[in-house]
Amino acid sequence: MNSTEIEQRKMPIYFHVLFIVVTFTYWFSMYIYVPIFVTYLDYLGASYALAGLIVGSYGIMQILLRLPVGVFSDILQIRKPFIVLGLATSVISCFGFVFTESLEFAFISRVISGVTASMWVAFTVLYASYFKKEDSTKAMGNIQFVTVSAQLTSMSLSGYLVSKWGWQAPFWFGAIIGIIALLMSFWIKEPSNKRLKKNKTELKELRDVFKNPLILKAALLSALVHSVLFITMFGFTPDQALSIGASKESLIFLVFSFMVPHAIAPIVTGQYLLTFFNKWHILFMGFLGTALFSIVIPFISNLYLLCITQVFNGFAQGMLIPLLMGMAIQQIPDNKRATAMGFFQAIYALGIFFGPFISGIFSEKAGFESVFYFGAFLAVIGMILSGFWYKREISKNYQLKKENREAK
Repeated sequence: MNSTEIEQRKMPIYFHVLFIVVTFTYWFSMYIYVPIFVTYLDYLGASYALAGLIVGSYGIMQILLRLPVGVFSDILQIRKPFIVLGLATSVISCFGFVFTESLEFAFISRVISGVTASMWVAFTVLYASYFKKEDSTKAMGNIQFVTVSAQLTSMSLSGYLVSKWGWQAPFWFGAIIGIIALLMSFWIKEPSNKRLKKNKTELKELRDVFKNPLILKAALLSALVHSVLFITMFGFTPDQALSIGASKESLIFLVFSFMVPHAIAPIVTGQYLLTFFNKWHILFMGFLGTALFSIVIPFISNLYLLCITQVFNGFAQGMLIPLLMGMAIQQIPDNKRATAMGFFQAIYALGIFFGPFISGIFSEKAGFESVFYFGAFLAVIGMILSGFWYKREISKNYQLKKENREAK
């Protein structure tokens, strides 16, 4: 047993709890305004195409920064400073929305929130270091549960805050929570790893990470599911609910319908489904459910029926994300994990940007409902790729067994 594993076992529960609380507040400050964001942009005078660009701009900085953050974190063998930086930019982003009501500054503030989200690389890798390597999927399931719980809590308050105190209220709330999280982050424990710090990772050693086929597959599938997520619940689904007669206060029912199963799904997947099913089977079924319960959205004219369908959509998408995160780092040594996670997250950030952006353009040309058709189409691609790669894995394993028998 190496020194890192010993420290992981000895680390007091206090540091686990502190990290979870900071992670919760980190996501809370970023997602407090998400359900009303498209409607807020409409209030400022944005077209759907421009709203899609601004919503998706959250992914621009993630595309640019997540890989460099991962690389530098591995070279320096530090994670905590990136977490502190992420929380500082979260506060700046929220205050940017507070003090201006222009589309230009809304775009800039949303881009800054993308800097905040880029630091998620450091969060995931630092939390994974609290666990043994073989428990990486479990660790990612746990942190995804915290992430979705924070998103659920914050998003459920969004409509109420607007109806009570106006459009600026969620941004004020996010800024205050962000300041609290920033102060708490200075007490986060980063496990010391003297062996890794003594033998620091060279840049040339990280090249193999980009060639790992499992990371590439996981990243592409994650880009697809994040595209759908930011087209639907984190994009246009709340606006669809408002268009069929829902009030801002009643958006809480839609948020709970999607986010509660979205929070439960990572635990169910990590603890139970992976015990009985191959990962490719789970991915196939997750994408199938995502496609079905995204394409029905524009056909529903009743809020409560919409909520029922989004229970299944939330669970389906929740099955996919932590599983893909675990796949991204499962085969990677500790000293290269931030690079792997940075590469993985940079690729799926393409989906965060291009999903809402392209669907927003479609809505201008073919009507608002086309955003959901496009999301379902992307989920079908994920389903097809999952089935194809599963068949290739089966074929490869069969061939290896055949070669081993012949060698004997």
